[in-house]
Amino acid sequence: MTMKAKAPPFPEDAVLTFADYFKLDAPIDDVLREFDVTFQLKSCDLPRRAVDQSIVDDLKQRFQRTLPQVDLSSEMARREFLIAPVVTEAAALSKSRVRVEFPIKVDDRLQGKVDYFVLAQNQVPSQHRVLIVEAKNGDLERAFKQLAVELIALDRWLDDSDDNLLYGAVSIGNVWQFGILDRSAKAFTQDINTYSVPTDVQDVIGFLYAILTT
Repeated sequence: MTMKAKAPPFPEDAVLTFADYFKLDAPIDDVLREFDVTFQLKSCDLPRRAVDQSIVDDLKQRFQRTLPQVDLSSEMARREFLIAPVVTEAAALSKSRVRVEFPIKVDDRLQGKVDYFVLAQNQVPSQHRVLIVEAKNGDLERAFKQLAVELIALDRWLDDSDDNLLYGAVSIGNVWQFGILDRSAKAFTQDINTYSVPTDVQDVIGFLYAILTT
Protein backbone atom coordinates (compact mmCIF):
# COMPACT_ATOMS: atom_id res chain seq x y z
CA MET A 1 0.00 0.00 0.00
CA THR A 2 1.45 3.33 -1.07
CA MET A 3 1.78 5.89 1.70
CA LYS A 4 0.32 9.26 0.84
CA ALA A 5 2.76 12.13 1.21
CA LYS A 6 1.99 14.38 4.15
CA ALA A 7 0.76 17.80 3.17
CA PRO A 8 3.05 20.67 4.20
CA PRO A 9 1.84 22.71 7.19
CA PHE A 10 1.69 25.86 5.05
CA PRO A 11 1.94 26.72 1.33
CA GLU A 12 5.43 27.04 -0.11
CA ASP A 13 4.79 30.65 -1.10
CA ALA A 14 3.13 31.60 2.21
CA VAL A 15 4.02 34.91 3.83
CA LEU A 16 4.09 34.34 7.58
CA THR A 17 5.00 36.29 10.69
CA PHE A 18 6.17 34.70 13.94
CA ALA A 19 2.69 35.21 15.40
CA ASP A 20 1.18 33.23 12.51
CA TYR A 21 3.04 30.10 13.59
CA PHE A 22 1.28 30.27 16.95
CA LYS A 23 -2.02 29.97 15.08
CA LEU A 24 -1.01 26.96 12.96
CA ASP A 25 -2.69 23.69 13.93
CA ALA A 26 0.18 21.60 12.53
CA PRO A 27 2.44 19.80 15.07
CA ILE A 28 5.71 21.50 15.89
CA ASP A 29 7.84 18.76 14.30
CA ASP A 30 6.00 19.18 10.97
CA VAL A 31 6.54 22.93 11.06
CA LEU A 32 10.24 22.64 11.88
CA ARG A 33 10.74 20.05 9.15
CA GLU A 34 10.00 22.80 6.63
CA PHE A 35 13.19 24.47 7.86
CA ASP A 36 15.20 21.20 7.96
CA VAL A 37 15.24 21.31 11.75
CA THR A 38 14.42 18.28 13.94
CA PHE A 39 12.42 18.40 17.17
CA GLN A 40 12.71 16.57 20.46
CA LEU A 41 11.11 16.89 23.89
CA LYS A 42 13.36 15.91 26.78
CA SER A 43 14.82 17.06 30.09
CA CYS A 44 17.52 19.66 29.45
CA ASP A 45 20.58 20.39 31.54
CA LEU A 46 20.26 24.16 31.47
CA PRO A 47 23.18 26.37 32.48
CA ARG A 48 22.68 27.95 35.88
CA ARG A 49 24.37 30.63 37.96
CA ALA A 50 23.88 31.34 41.63
CA VAL A 51 21.74 34.34 42.44
CA ASP A 52 22.11 36.22 45.71
CA GLN A 53 19.36 35.09 48.06
CA SER A 54 18.49 38.67 48.99
CA ILE A 55 17.61 39.40 45.34
CA VAL A 56 15.35 36.35 45.19
CA ASP A 57 13.71 37.21 48.52
CA ASP A 58 13.08 40.80 47.44
CA LEU A 59 11.47 39.67 44.19
CA LYS A 60 9.29 37.10 45.93
CA GLN A 61 8.17 39.70 48.46
CA ARG A 62 7.34 42.03 45.59
CA PHE A 63 5.16 39.36 44.01
CA GLN A 64 3.48 38.54 47.31
CA ARG A 65 2.77 42.21 47.93
CA THR A 66 1.51 43.22 44.49
CA LEU A 67 -0.05 40.16 42.83
CA PRO A 68 -3.07 39.92 45.18
CA GLN A 69 -3.98 43.45 44.05
CA VAL A 70 -3.78 42.72 40.31
CA ASP A 71 -6.29 41.09 37.99
CA LEU A 72 -4.04 38.70 36.02
CA SER A 73 -6.70 37.60 33.54
CA SER A 74 -5.27 39.78 30.76
CA GLU A 75 -2.06 39.13 28.84
CA MET A 76 -0.94 42.70 29.42
CA ALA A 77 -1.23 42.27 33.19
CA ARG A 78 0.72 39.00 33.15
CA ARG A 79 3.41 40.57 31.01
CA GLU A 80 3.80 43.66 33.20
CA PHE A 81 3.48 42.13 36.66
CA LEU A 82 4.84 38.58 36.23
CA ILE A 83 7.13 38.35 33.19
CA ALA A 84 8.75 41.79 33.11
CA PRO A 85 10.06 41.72 36.71
CA VAL A 86 11.85 38.41 36.07
CA VAL A 87 13.29 39.54 32.73
CA THR A 88 14.51 42.89 34.04
CA GLU A 89 16.08 41.32 37.14
CA ALA A 90 18.01 38.83 35.00
CA ALA A 91 19.05 41.66 32.69
CA ALA A 92 20.27 43.77 35.62
CA LEU A 93 22.35 40.89 36.99
CA SER A 94 23.93 40.11 33.63
CA LYS A 95 24.25 43.76 32.53
CA SER A 96 22.10 43.00 29.50
CA ARG A 97 19.83 45.10 27.34
CA VAL A 98 16.13 44.21 26.99
CA ARG A 99 14.50 44.93 23.66
CA VAL A 100 10.71 44.61 23.64
CA GLU A 101 8.78 43.84 20.43
CA PHE A 102 12.11 43.61 18.62
CA PRO A 103 11.77 43.17 14.82
CA ILE A 104 13.66 40.46 12.93
CA LYS A 105 13.29 39.70 9.22
CA VAL A 106 15.13 37.02 7.28
CA ASP A 107 12.58 36.30 4.53
CA ASP A 108 8.83 36.00 3.98
CA ARG A 109 8.54 32.96 6.27
CA LEU A 110 10.90 34.16 9.00
CA GLN A 111 9.84 37.61 10.09
CA GLY A 112 8.03 39.43 12.84
CA LYS A 113 8.50 40.91 16.28
CA VAL A 114 10.06 39.09 19.22
CA ASP A 115 8.31 39.72 22.56
CA TYR A 116 11.60 40.02 24.47
CA PHE A 117 15.11 39.93 23.03
CA VAL A 118 17.66 40.09 25.85
CA LEU A 119 21.19 40.82 24.68
CA ALA A 120 24.31 40.81 26.86
CA GLN A 121 26.35 44.02 26.63
CA ASN A 122 29.66 42.84 28.07
CA GLN A 123 31.12 41.38 24.87
CA VAL A 124 31.89 42.82 21.44
CA PRO A 125 30.40 41.25 19.47
CA SER A 126 27.89 40.00 22.02
CA GLN A 127 27.43 36.24 21.87
CA HIS A 128 24.96 35.85 24.73
CA ARG A 129 21.27 36.33 24.15
CA VAL A 130 17.89 34.82 24.91
CA LEU A 131 14.48 35.12 23.27
CA ILE A 132 11.35 35.06 25.41
CA VAL A 133 7.87 34.46 24.04
CA GLU A 134 4.76 35.33 25.97
CA ALA A 135 2.33 32.45 25.45
CA LYS A 136 -0.95 33.88 24.23
CA ASN A 137 -4.10 32.44 25.81
CA GLY A 138 -1.90 30.46 28.19
CA ASP A 139 -1.04 27.99 25.41
CA LEU A 140 2.55 26.83 25.97
CA GLU A 141 2.59 24.28 23.14
CA ARG A 142 1.57 26.74 20.43
CA ALA A 143 4.01 29.28 21.86
CA PHE A 144 6.82 26.74 21.47
CA LYS A 145 6.16 26.60 17.74
CA GLN A 146 6.55 30.36 17.66
CA LEU A 147 9.70 30.26 19.81
CA ALA A 148 11.33 27.57 17.69
CA VAL A 149 10.72 29.50 14.48
CA GLU A 150 12.02 32.70 16.08
CA LEU A 151 15.23 30.90 17.08
CA ILE A 152 15.59 29.55 13.53
CA ALA A 153 15.24 33.12 12.27
CA LEU A 154 17.79 34.32 14.82
CA ASP A 155 20.18 31.58 13.70
CA ARG A 156 20.04 32.80 10.11
CA TRP A 157 20.15 36.46 11.14
CA LEU A 158 23.30 36.12 13.24
CA ASP A 159 26.91 35.79 12.23
CA ASP A 160 28.14 32.20 11.79
CA SER A 161 30.86 32.79 14.39
CA ASP A 162 28.34 33.32 17.20
CA ASP A 163 27.45 30.71 19.83
CA ASN A 164 26.32 27.31 18.58
CA LEU A 165 23.46 27.03 21.07
CA LEU A 166 20.62 29.55 21.02
CA TYR A 167 18.31 29.66 24.03
CA GLY A 168 14.74 30.76 24.42
CA ALA A 169 11.88 30.56 26.87
CA VAL A 170 8.11 30.54 26.80
CA SER A 171 6.13 32.03 29.67
CA ILE A 172 2.49 32.44 30.60
CA GLY A 173 3.60 34.54 33.55
CA ASN A 174 3.41 32.07 36.39
CA VAL A 175 4.91 29.19 34.35
CA TRP A 176 8.18 29.16 32.39
CA GLN A 177 9.59 26.53 30.01
CA PHE A 178 12.86 26.63 28.05
CA GLY A 179 13.98 25.62 24.56
CA ILE A 180 17.36 25.25 22.85
CA LEU A 181 18.34 25.39 19.17
CA ASP A 182 21.54 23.52 18.32
CA ARG A 183 22.67 25.42 15.23
CA SER A 184 25.17 22.88 13.91
CA ALA A 185 22.92 19.86 14.47
CA LYS A 186 19.86 21.79 13.22
CA ALA A 187 17.89 20.45 16.17
CA PHE A 188 15.42 22.18 18.48
CA THR A 189 14.82 20.77 21.97
CA GLN A 190 11.90 21.64 24.19
CA ASP A 191 12.74 21.15 27.85
CA ILE A 192 10.16 18.84 29.42
CA ASN A 193 10.52 20.65 32.76
CA THR A 194 8.41 23.65 33.74
CA TYR A 195 9.12 26.23 36.43
CA SER A 196 6.55 28.20 38.38
CA VAL A 197 6.75 31.82 39.48
CA PRO A 198 7.13 32.94 42.20
CA THR A 199 7.96 29.49 43.67
CA ASP A 200 10.81 28.66 41.26
CA VAL A 201 11.84 32.22 40.43
CA GLN A 202 15.38 31.56 41.71
CA ASP A 203 15.76 28.79 39.11
CA VAL A 204 14.35 30.90 36.28
CA ILE A 205 16.57 33.89 37.01
CA GLY A 206 19.56 31.60 37.55
CA PHE A 207 19.03 30.05 34.11
CA LEU A 208 18.62 33.40 32.37
CA TYR A 209 21.64 34.85 34.19
CA ALA A 210 23.82 31.92 33.10
CA ILE A 211 22.61 31.96 29.51
CA LEU A 212 23.48 35.64 29.26
CA THR A 213 26.94 35.40 30.85
CA THR A 214 28.50 31.96 30.21
